[in-house]
Amino acid sequence: MKVIYTDVLVIGAGLAGLRMAVGAKRRGHDSIILSLVPPKRSHSKAAQGGMQASLANVIKGLGDNEDVHFGDTVRGSDWGADQQVVRMFVNTAPKAVRELAAWGVPWSRITPGDRQVIINGEKVTITERQEAAGLINQRDFGGTKKWRTCFVSDGTGHAMLNAVSDRAIAYGIPVHERVEAIALIHDGSRCYGAVVRDLITGELIGYVARATAIATGGAGKLFRVSTNAQICEGTGHAIALETGIAQCGNMEAVQFHPTGIFPAGILVTEGCRGDGGLLRDVDGHRFMPDVEPEKKELASRDVVSRRMEERIAQGKGVKSRFGEHL
Repeated sequence: MKVIYTDVLVIGAGLAGLRMAVGAKRRGHDSIILSLVPPKRSHSKAAQGGMQASLANVIKGLGDNEDVHFGDTVRGSDWGADQQVVRMFVNTAPKAVRELAAWGVPWSRITPGDRQVIINGEKVTITERQEAAGLINQRDFGGTKKWRTCFVSDGTGHAMLNAVSDRAIAYGIPVHERVEAIALIHDGSRCYGAVVRDLITGELIGYVARATAIATGGAGKLFRVSTNAQICEGTGHAIALETGIAQCGNMEAVQFHPTGIFPAGILVTEGCRGDGGLLRDVDGHRFMPDVEPEKKELASRDVVSRRMEERIAQGKGVKSRFGEHL
């Protein structure tokens, strides 16, 4: 068996894996990234809506800061999130957005003056400040007190993945694509790398590393209908669990997005609700103000998903040969 040695082995070449390899390289460690597909086809590319950071650039985001973002995130998780991780996340997000801008992500920018937006189903005119001209634009998303979602038109993930992938290329980080990690190498207490199968030749290769990171994304394909790509089938979770010693945390924390196209399983970005999209039942009734009077359609995703299921259970779903939907 061919054996390849490196300092850091990163399994997965989406945004998380690429950024982790760049971070390791900056610290002077050689990295190798493994990927089922060419990195610019990783599922991070599918994200449309945006990335949240408390920049407080837009008029509807004034007064936003890391503490407000922290409160929204903890509340949005029903107090299930690790609050130390949340704190690290909200403090790092503004830096990450600016770093991505420096790497070439063409964030949508603010044009000062009047513009029409839809808030609570009604057209409203808001006026962006002259001094905000050219700053990173932000839109409204579910579960937030302030407008803080930074975006690149409707292709945020596409732009971010291209930029971070190009940064990995600039650092000379090799990506071994069309390979699949099928088992971790360990001695019962420490991980030493992975056994990897070449998906083209079927050859098995041993990767030996001082540190191994699993950044394989989600497992949405475990469900009957999913907006996830075919590669999101939980192989990273599986190889960790198969060791018998690695622990996976918060496995119940699966996020259900309220607005997939039924029954195709194609996602409609949350930006549609942020820009005024409404949810209606079989009678054409807008039901979210009845059950979530404060945030309405812009409650957090799990809340909206639960409220939709409740509505269908009450017999108010639209019937079709595929099942009921809203």
